[in-house]
Amino acid sequence: MPKFAALLQFLLALGGCAMGGTTYTHRISQDGHDVLASEARLQDGVARFDCEASDSGWCHYTLYADACDAGSGSGCTQAPLRRFSVARGDSRQIAGLDGFRVCVGLDAGTLGPDCKPPRDVATP
Repeated sequence: MPKFAALLQFLLALGGCAMGGTTYTHRISQDGHDVLASEARLQDGVARFDCEASDSGWCHYTLYADACDAGSGSGCTQAPLRRFSVARGDSRQIAGLDGFRVCVGLDAGTLGPDCKPPRDVATP
């Protein structure tokens, strides 16, 4: 059935009709300046990641499955689906993504399912 749905979406797109998409927007501002601004859009199985602004020069993305939603926080044990970086002012497209959660940061460290850096483990 998923192949039929993909074919239907493709045929609709050919005819100029597109089924809705999902947009994820991330923005960190400080004193009126965008420290980080990113937009990701998923439509018809293709995701586009735009790094609009980043003080570090890069937007670093970590993608999780929808099962790792915001409510599951650090309780989610799934590994990231993908990790990649996009230069400021650039974009990247990835086909074949279906239902994901986006975390984006200024540095290359992996973000957890709650989009925060992993907590340090205390040693005795």
